[in-house]
Amino acid sequence: MSLLIGTFTIGLILSLLALGVFISFRIFAFPDITADGSITLGASVAAILLVHNVSPPLASLAGFLAGMFAGACTGLLHTRFKINSLLSGILVMTALYSVNLHVMGKSNIPLLSVTTLVTQSERIGVSLMRSATTLDLAGWEVSVRDASVLAAIALAVAVTGVLLYWFFRTDLGMAMRATGDNVQMVRALGVNDANMIVFGLAISNGLVALAGALLAQYQGFADVGMGIGMVVWGLASVIIGEALVASNRVGMTIVGALMGSVLFRLLVAVALRWGLNPNDLKLITAAFVFCALIVPQFLHKGKVQAAHA
Repeated sequence: MSLLIGTFTIGLILSLLALGVFISFRIFAFPDITADGSITLGASVAAILLVHNVSPPLASLAGFLAGMFAGACTGLLHTRFKINSLLSGILVMTALYSVNLHVMGKSNIPLLSVTTLVTQSERIGVSLMRSATTLDLAGWEVSVRDASVLAAIALAVAVTGVLLYWFFRTDLGMAMRATGDNVQMVRALGVNDANMIVFGLAISNGLVALAGALLAQYQGFADVGMGIGMVVWGLASVIIGEALVASNRVGMTIVGALMGSVLFRLLVAVALRWGLNPNDLKLITAAFVFCALIVPQFLHKGKVQAAHA
């Protein structure tokens, strides 16, 4: 049961990554590779602040703001300097590797001996349960500490999802969505599409960095290589989520991204449980994404052929 709860917890944390990738890839159709660097940036900024006794909420917020800055840099390279969108992300991602090393001062920062959001959640859970160490959950004996962390992360993700849904319903949010749908129409309405892209990528990478900050606190360390392949993870979550909800409504797509992240983490956990070599994890992740991309095409072709038959 502890393995299942841990899987759900990491899946929920990485759902923030999925939301960030959803904004860049789906709202703006912008292939933003910055996420591989910004998730580590969020983790490194939060970790170094936690080591210096900054409160965990402020450290996590600082990670979010650092990610926003990285995303804005990518947007500015593309909109102001007319650099290709893919290349802009690659440039910033490459630069962030050195930035992250400078922020941390070394390649890995352990967090096991400092106060984090995870340890705070555990203390609150134990206090509410009157120092009980386990609780009964549908017949399963669950650690109070694990359940407390899962509940705290679920609450944080739910609040983030609601805020993101509310934002996309505002005039600014709808202008961003319109920029991704039809940039010519937005320009005709007098909206600065370049600013919309920069701000959108800033929010996207802010969410990705927040995921990194929470992930570092949950795992107990921040590592300079923890962001490798995270864009693929986020994209897989978004694709799986779209298949689950089968809707283009913004609220449903946000819910789909959250569900897709958790389900994808479950698939990975099952694969590891069945004896998958951890060294093959990135390969299997890429294979999952490949299948998620081509299966809908085959299904669509099958429907078209059946309709013409």
